[in-house]
Amino acid sequence: MRGSPTHDRFSFAALWGVVGFCLILLQAIYRLTILALEPIRGGLMTEPWQWALYALSIVLMAYAEGYRGFQLRASPRIVVRAMHLARHPRPLHVALAPFFCTGLFHATRRRLIASWLLYGMLIVLIVSVRQLSQPWRGMVDAGVVVGLTWGVVSIIIIYVRALAGHPPRVSPELPGDEPPPR
Repeated sequence: MRGSPTHDRFSFAALWGVVGFCLILLQAIYRLTILALEPIRGGLMTEPWQWALYALSIVLMAYAEGYRGFQLRASPRIVVRAMHLARHPRPLHVALAPFFCTGLFHATRRRLIASWLLYGMLIVLIVSVRQLSQPWRGMVDAGVVVGLTWGVVSIIIIYVRALAGHPPRVSPELPGDEPPPR
């Protein structure tokens, strides 16, 4: 399913969807980096096992959130939905392109449920992690920073590849893409 110049060309709508979502992630990366470095700057990491947990958090989140969550799943779908938006712009979809691209609206029922549940669970996790004291919060935040950074990089790489004619081979999960009921 290679894109042709007329299908996967540059468009403001697709760019806004991709860059807008990446800006949301970059804002979180900036805020969390400060918290992730706090235990190091504050001298709260005094034991080797604390450093090991800090490193383990980074490795686990790089794999789970960065590679599996973003690179394999979310990033290709975000880009495919952005490319769909480039071909079929609607004013509301373009205005809310970062949210359209993440599948928060105008998606299959399955995608809508999965997206809203995911973001709901993320809110619960964010509130829970905020209750942790340092250095524990910094350990978790360090892993999240790496995972989110991996996500931004993977979105950009996949988007550039799509513009070059190599779009991801995933469904945009749009209404009507659902199989008929049995």
